[in-house]
Amino acid sequence: MGATLDTLRFTTAGSVDDGKSTLIGRLLYDAKSIFEDQLASIERTSTKRGGERVDLSLLTDGLTAEREQGITIDVAYRYFTSAKRRFIIADTPGHEQYTRNMVTGASTADLTVVLVDAAKGLQTQSRRHAIIASLLGIPHVVLAVNKMDAVGYSQSVFEAIRAEFTAFCRDLDIAELDFIPVSALEGDMVVERGENLGWYRGPTLLELLENSKAAEAAAGEFRFPVQRVALAKFGPQADTRGYQGRIESGRVAVGDRIAVLPSGHKARVQGIVTLDGALDAAAAPQSVTLLLDTQLDISRGDLFAHAGELPTVTHRLVANLAWMAREPLDVANGKPQRYLIKHTTQSVRALVEAIDFRLDVNTLARDTGVTTFQLNDIGRVRLKTQKPLAVDSYRANRATGSFILIDEATHQTVAAGMIQAEGENPNG
Repeated sequence: MGATLDTLRFTTAGSVDDGKSTLIGRLLYDAKSIFEDQLASIERTSTKRGGERVDLSLLTDGLTAEREQGITIDVAYRYFTSAKRRFIIADTPGHEQYTRNMVTGASTADLTVVLVDAAKGLQTQSRRHAIIASLLGIPHVVLAVNKMDAVGYSQSVFEAIRAEFTAFCRDLDIAELDFIPVSALEGDMVVERGENLGWYRGPTLLELLENSKAAEAAAGEFRFPVQRVALAKFGPQADTRGYQGRIESGRVAVGDRIAVLPSGHKARVQGIVTLDGALDAAAAPQSVTLLLDTQLDISRGDLFAHAGELPTVTHRLVANLAWMAREPLDVANGKPQRYLIKHTTQSVRALVEAIDFRLDVNTLARDTGVTTFQLNDIGRVRLKTQKPLAVDSYRANRATGSFILIDEATHQTVAAGMIQAEGENPNG
């Protein structure tokens, strides 16, 4: 049965102490997805700390520094399976200084659970994470109002937070928004309904997760970044040049007419080869070798697309940028900053020429007077690349619409970017 289940990737986010790690621990515990040795380990740790009950947050807060500080620093990944589907969970940091980790954890998510402490209400980080979810194109956001036990399971408290968050999200590009009251500590509305939230008639968190629509990699237009050029054998032909990589989106079949970008040369697919043999067709996210009917000058970093469904080939990009480095981005006095841009399977030099604006995470106002980005700032920039790139809007395709910036001197990743099309919502 497990082979037929689809997979939902989701992330949790929120302010420090909103209970993200405890929520995931409760989800795993009540879904019976904890090994006996894991449970025994956290029981011992909980006892050493003098706790009266098992601290379920320890299931995800695995780093020593996290356990000592009682906060989540790194991104902790967990996997579990229910009767309906598989899940990959990314428990991301709540503290503002680790927002860059949250961007990393959420970059491949189909859904994000934003937690809010019922007693504290919406915080800056709650808004920040909603904005990041919008920027990253996560289609489904669930606001989980946690610690309902601390406010006497009050419906009025829940409804007030729900109204405030709904108003805030009106200017964000979020396709689906759900709300659920939970108590991760007691278990109400996580896996089981519990006995304290009788006024709430909606699904439990697990039911929401089981029924949320997961992204279909095979959907969308065909995109195949070339990773490697190698000699392959196909049928009676020996030493045929093959182009290896992973299909990032869409489908391809033998006989399809494709374009090679950025050159624009055309060819037909003559063969599709995998480790298991030849195929008539393949779809994302399969890794394959494609054979063409024409010998062309193709190298790593080139992109294959169907001839009638081409991405944009350009030297200039407009992108939302999440700045991840302690050294600021500084374009004061019109001085561009040089970085390496890694896009799909290639890296080229690029200049950040201008900052259009920085987003205010409280008001969504665009500050157009800035010339620097500090650590964790988010906003829109303009770039020029040394070589043309074949790109899509991030909304259309996460693989060809995203990139990272790398400092040439230190080789450190300094930013994550999401390419925008003209006229797109600046907050998403």
